[in-house]
Amino acid sequence: MPAFDMVVVGSGGGPDETNLSGYLIKPCDAAWDDGILALEAGSGHGALRHIMKRNPNIFGERPMEEDPASFTPLTVYSNVKCFLLTHAHLDHIGSLVMAAGTLGGSRKRIYGSPQTLRDLETVFSGRVWPKLATYDENNSSFRLVYNALHADGTYNVIFPNISVRIMTISHGKHGSDQYDSSCFFIRHDPTGHEFIFFGDVEPDSVAVKPKNITVWRAAAPKIPHILSTIFIECSYQAGRPDDVLFGHLSPDHLVQELITLATEVAVARKASKSRPGLRPRKKQRKNSASVAAVPPEALYGALKGLKVYIMHCKDIFSTERPINHVIGDQCRELLAPHKLGVELLTADQGMRIVI
Repeated sequence: MPAFDMVVVGSGGGPDETNLSGYLIKPCDAAWDDGILALEAGSGHGALRHIMKRNPNIFGERPMEEDPASFTPLTVYSNVKCFLLTHAHLDHIGSLVMAAGTLGGSRKRIYGSPQTLRDLETVFSGRVWPKLATYDENNSSFRLVYNALHADGTYNVIFPNISVRIMTISHGKHGSDQYDSSCFFIRHDPTGHEFIFFGDVEPDSVAVKPKNITVWRAAAPKIPHILSTIFIECSYQAGRPDDVLFGHLSPDHLVQELITLATEVAVARKASKSRPGLRPRKKQRKNSASVAAVPPEALYGALKGLKVYIMHCKDIFSTERPINHVIGDQCRELLAPHKLGVELLTADQGMRIVI
């Protein structure tokens, strides 16, 4: 049973500023006019304007008596109740910043990790951009209200019938410091159905402190009946050297991450069978322990029923086909010998996705 409707306002990773990370979400059983959750805010009003010109019914057919000219990107974004941000790099917050002073509708909450909100504060500081957001719920002069999410294993209600669990992931090193991004488990509370949405992320094989493994272990027992969709970046084409990944994935590394996920799924299922009716015990394992214990053939079909959408592909303006389709084909070619059963798709700008 479908749980979420999503419209892809933007899915690229730059440098094309007209197609940056931006996704609009609602529960399937609600109307778009009832409220919208904005997941990332790289592209916004401008990109949506072009999408709505190409597909006027992207949000469904409007009432016959309504003037078509009255339903615009401004209308859509006035229905946004909250923004959910993985991190505060410009390609993930740009449209929120630009539109912050003109957003219509009710007050809007900005959810993210404490570090993401601190970084966003440096933008809404009165120097880079006017100070347009606050932590003070009672200060009605601000239209945007910061709300921190903590990586403590809990789900927090951020929208009617939608709860979120945040996990910390690594987006590489910036200078001598580790830069953290976020991964969200987004749950439709009435059905319990979830999907995972990754911010920018580097492979565990490259990271100083591997963190993706904790995400895969949290996801594994839920795949595919509770959790059947993952959105994850794959910024660069296959063969890019590790020292110039800049905290991102390439097809080679994405495939290895999916093999790790498949391994954790196989381990979780084996543990569940050995203890019927009980949850598998949580064990502290070294990152390579599961991989060593599961032969490749045991992973055949482990991810059947799982859809993985790749996103955040960086355009190089020299391919005849869209860069995300090129990278998608590379991923599928590298995945094929492993027979994991996963369906790998691309998140295209202007796409409507049912989860």
